[in-house]
Order: sequence, then C-alpha cells, then structure tokens
Amino acid sequence: MSETGLRNPSFGADAFGLKWLSALYWNDGAPALYEQALRRGEGVLTADGALSVETGSHTGRSPQDKFIVRDALTEDQVWWDNNKPLSRAHFDRLYEDMLAHAANRELFAQDLHAGADKAEQVNVRVFTEKAWHSLFIRNLLIRPETAALAGFVPKLTILDMPSFKASADRHGARTETMIACDFTRGIVLIAGTSYAGEMKKAVFTYLNFTLPAKGVMPMHCSANVGPEGDTAVFFGLSGTGKTTLSADPGRTLIGDDEHGWGEAGIFNFEGGCYAKTIKLSAEAEPEIFATTKRFGTVLENVVLDPVTRRPDFDNGSKTENTRAAYPLDFISNASATGCAGHPKAIVMLTADAFGVMPPIARLTPAQAMYHFLSGYTAKVAGTEKGVTEPQATFSTCFGAPFMPRHPAEYGNLLRQLIAEHGVTCWLVNTGWTGGAYGTGRRMPIKATRTLLTAALDGSLEGARFYTDRNFGFQVPTDVAGVEPHLLHPRKTWQDKAGYDAQAAKLVAMFVKNFGKFESHVDKDVVDAAPGMVA
Repeated sequence: MSETGLRNPSFGADAFGLKWLSALYWNDGAPALYEQALRRGEGVLTADGALSVETGSHTGRSPQDKFIVRDALTEDQVWWDNNKPLSRAHFDRLYEDMLAHAANRELFAQDLHAGADKAEQVNVRVFTEKAWHSLFIRNLLIRPETAALAGFVPKLTILDMPSFKASADRHGARTETMIACDFTRGIVLIAGTSYAGEMKKAVFTYLNFTLPAKGVMPMHCSANVGPEGDTAVFFGLSGTGKTTLSADPGRTLIGDDEHGWGEAGIFNFEGGCYAKTIKLSAEAEPEIFATTKRFGTVLENVVLDPVTRRPDFDNGSKTENTRAAYPLDFISNASATGCAGHPKAIVMLTADAFGVMPPIARLTPAQAMYHFLSGYTAKVAGTEKGVTEPQATFSTCFGAPFMPRHPAEYGNLLRQLIAEHGVTCWLVNTGWTGGAYGTGRRMPIKATRTLLTAALDGSLEGARFYTDRNFGFQVPTDVAGVEPHLLHPRKTWQDKAGYDAQAAKLVAMFVKNFGKFESHVDKDVVDAAPGMVA
C-alpha cells in the first residue's frame, strides 16, 4: 500500500492489523487534510477559510450504542448499571470485520497525545476513514513534536469508520452504529456514525477508566488560572455556561472540557476546543467567534449562506448542536502548557429552570460531593420534543455517559483532593430567577460574572452568609454590584407560595435521585441532602 507522512516505521498500521489499504496518510496537517477533504467531497470552504462539514443523520453522540468489553480487567471495576457490556467474541468479530472493510480504502492516521502532564500522558493513534475526521482529532488532542513521531508507539488506538455498519447478531450491536471499547487491549472501534465527537469522548472514557487507579481524578470540566496562579475548575452540563464562564479575558484558559487532577495539579487532556456555535455572536463570545474565521477550524452542521458561504449561527435547522473544533492556541489567552497548580476553587454550574436556587452558594466538602454525584441541571420547554415544562436532569459527576467506574469512586477521589488542598467549593446557578422558565428571567450574566470574580479572587469569603432553607448551603446576604434580591431567590418571586411549591418539588427530585448512591457514601454526604426547613 502507498504510505506517506512521518511515522514510526517499526510500529506501523500492520501492528494494528491493517493491511491491503490503497493508501495511508500519516500525520498530515491542516493544509493537506483540507485538500483531501475537498477532493473527496467531504466539506466546503467558508468565506473566512474554515472547513464546513456535515455529520449526516448523527448530529450528536449515540450513548446507547456504546459498549465496553466485559473481561477479567473490567468485570469488577466497571459500573455496569450505567455501561453496556460486550463479549470478547463479539468485539473480536467486529474488529476483524472492520479491518477487512478497510481493505482497498484510503485511511488517515494521526499520532497524538492525551494529557498535557507528561507524567500521565497517553499516546493515542487514530485511524479515520474521513479526512476531516483526521483534522478534527488533530485539532482536539495534543500534537507531538515532529521528532517524536519517528518513535511513536500508541497506548490507545481508535479505528473510526462511518461506512461500516454493525450487526446485532454478529457484533452484539443495538443498531448499525457502535462504539466498542476494549480497555484491556487499548482499542476503540467506532462504526456507523460520522459524528466526530465520538472519537474525542472515546479518549475521555478511556482516561476515566485508567486514571483513578493511579490516584488521578479525571474531570468533565473547564479550567482557568488567574494572574496570581489561582486555578479554578468549572463543572457543568451542556448549557450551564462551562465554556463561556471559563473564557475570562482576565484569566488564562487551561481548557474548556476535559482535565485531570494529579500530583502536580490540573492538566488538560486535550489540545483543542469543541465549542457549541448555536446563537454564537462576536458580542457575547468574541474569542470563540473569532476562531470560526480561522483556517484550520472545522465547523460541524453549521448552515452557510449558499452564495456568500458565510455561517449563520442563528440557524439551527440542521441541529441545535452545531460545533466548531479548533486548536487551543486559536484562543489568545490560552495556556501554552495546558497545566496549572492545584485548584483554589471548584465551581459547580447548574441552570436551574425551576427558579429555586440562588445565583451562588458556598458548599461544605460533604455538600460538594453530594452535588458532584447529583450533577443537576434542568431542561427547558422547547429544547427537546415533548418537553413542555422544566425537567430536572441528573448526570452524575457532570458526565455520566463517560464514566466507566462507579460514581462514588470519582466522588471519593474528588473529596480527598478537596480536603488535601483546602479547596473552596461553590455552586453557581446560571438559570432562572423570579419564577420558573416561562415566568421568571434568566440570571443576569453580569451578576454571575461579578459573583464568580468575587469567589475566585477571595473577596467573597469576607461576605456575610445565610443558610438556604431548602438546600442547607451558605449564600451571601449581599454583594456589591449585584441586585440584593437575586441572592434571596424567594424574594424575587411575586408568588411566594409558588416558590415554596417549586422548591419542595426540586428538593424531592434531588432526594429521589440520590437514593442510588446512599449505600456508597459516608453518612455526612447523605446528611448533606437538601430538605425543607420550617
């Protein structure tokens, strides 16, 4: 087969079992991958030089089609209540069939790193069927120095082939789409989907399995660091402001989505960002908006004007999950190392559509573990078919689909690190106030930023606090520059009885959801549960 590009000649594609390819392109950069993607009809250029692509019928991840091989390594370590098992025989047939499917095809290979901390870094090799997928993963992971490619040996290998259709009988699949993870051999097979985010999250899932055993905490979070070296971590589900709030011009961005917390401090797993672009504007998010005008950025499912080729970020006709994938150095204040010291503050973000929670609250370590395991936010009416009123969403550890181990394992590790490094924990509500969604208003972003700044620079520690009667956490009574009533949610409601009813409803949801964790945590964490106080 024809092979081009820099690679390790003694550990090539044949080491993985790939043979008889028509061509294999190793470690191409953006210019070459642009040319290939355009030649193959995979995408088009925007007016500003980004590569615009579509992902077909899959415009998001397929969590129900993700499987983990159940073997001696994973049997007692994987949280099988949350993860789908796959037999060794089914995985091996899928592996063999995908290798055979690759024969006489062109593939693209990228040798990359996951983890900016060299002590914890994992070598990842990714074979893709699509040129733009190769550019995507090159943007998202950490690109090695050129000299390192000659001796590169992967710890994790991903084979990504959208054109291969999995089978229920032969491969144990649920549909024609399948993401199959073999932690023992360090292999992930992705079939039947063109959604590139599956590759990124497959790496994250692998790290979520391997790192806790080494005492390293994997986290679905953004992170930044202030001028005084004060590191902050932001947990939050989609739509809570994790990317927006960590992109602070006064602080250095470490990363926007995936990090580890190890012996030396915080480190980014990635070398790029995968930002949502729906409703993106230069006014609200100038740094992210600017990346969409850069050569090398991949725009996913963004509608273009057919004449001018300019993106219409307000158009969600293809999907609300429009995305931009770009290298981290496209952000002007991004960290050059991807590493920072141990965090001074942990921020857990929620978008409470019930209008019950205050805009900020200080958590005890037990409360922090409770809310970390709960992973609460809320969907609002109109975001999904059938959602006509606010609905609570609980995604444990703020990332249940990527957590192979039991949540208590991550929660206990986080609690241990919080205690060891004296971290202050905050819960920040970016959702609604003065009423539930549809009646109240969205929490003012200016107030959120003011409170967050005060929390991160330490000035909020000197404020007076009261105990919230529903959740038991500490809330500042007043903060300069913030409307006084915002800090007292009940006062923002005209209908006080309505507030009490919504609060009782939300408290009951928390208690019911946490029932499955109670036998796995200490009593003080169970006691940190919310409860109405007379």
